[in-house]
Amino acid sequence: MAVIMAVIYGIVGVMPIFVGDVRFIMHILIMCLIWAVVAACWDLIMGFAGIFSFGQVAFFVMGAYGSAILASRLHITPILAMVLSGGITAAIGVLVGLPCLRLKGAYIALVTFAVHMILEPFLKGDMGRFLGTGGSRGILTIPPIELFEVTFSSAAPVPFFYLTLLLSILCTVIILIVIKSYWGTAFLALKDSEDFAMSLGVSAFKYKLMVFALTSFLTGMIGGFYGHYVGMLSTRMLGIDLFVTLMIMLVIGGIGQYPGAILGAFITVSLNEMLAPLGTYRPLTLGALVVVLVLLLPDGVIGLIRKVSGDEAEGAGVSRY
Repeated sequence: MAVIMAVIYGIVGVMPIFVGDVRFIMHILIMCLIWAVVAACWDLIMGFAGIFSFGQVAFFVMGAYGSAILASRLHITPILAMVLSGGITAAIGVLVGLPCLRLKGAYIALVTFAVHMILEPFLKGDMGRFLGTGGSRGILTIPPIELFEVTFSSAAPVPFFYLTLLLSILCTVIILIVIKSYWGTAFLALKDSEDFAMSLGVSAFKYKLMVFALTSFLTGMIGGFYGHYVGMLSTRMLGIDLFVTLMIMLVIGGIGQYPGAILGAFITVSLNEMLAPLGTYRPLTLGALVVVLVLLLPDGVIGLIRKVSGDEAEGAGVSRY
């Protein structure tokens, strides 16, 4: 896992040397790094913990709006606003996770997707406007990140890229450490046989809430980071297109094949941009590619890499546990 991550981030890290003056490509690389964190969090909760949460985009948007409101209305520094918005999102994630403790499979997916569905009318409604979401108009002015008296914004893509790279590596390494730790073993045990795991002393209540809190925190924090990068927000982010694109990242990379989600994010975001000239046919083409990949590579691209390298035990397969 660590070697594959090092190769991915190593290659990406030297890209600005060759394309640093091409703003469009730098934007794509920054978005790849941001969505790599979101996809990795979703892979942890769904691929390893076996919890079919469909609220990842909602937590991302909550973090983006939360950080933007804290920074623009309360004048909190963007870095602190990001961390605080991650904490708020984590608290909401725990509240969402509590009713999910008694549910399984598709029922958890329905509850978490309901959070996604009700978020847009909340942000557009009177309560949202009172909090500072801007209603249907959204938030049009979000202060950029300032660190060590340096302003990081989309106007200077190379410095912002390396800041994004640092944050992306930090978040994905945290997820890797969790997967390799006792937590990861507990997640896999609960995923395979919850009753048997509980009989061995693994607390489903404790570990399910932990994974909800951790993934919500990281997703909310990177959502806040995204808000300060783009400088404006709207509820269009909650459209089904973004949710489907995130799912495609997991399918292409390989669900439960960490760090497949990271690789899947880079492939999907890049493909999405390259297929832009196809217009309305872009989703159709991307969907067809996904179907082919699912049929030919059920474990995703990372599964193929592991088979070629003879390192199949590193995948999400629970045989090693």
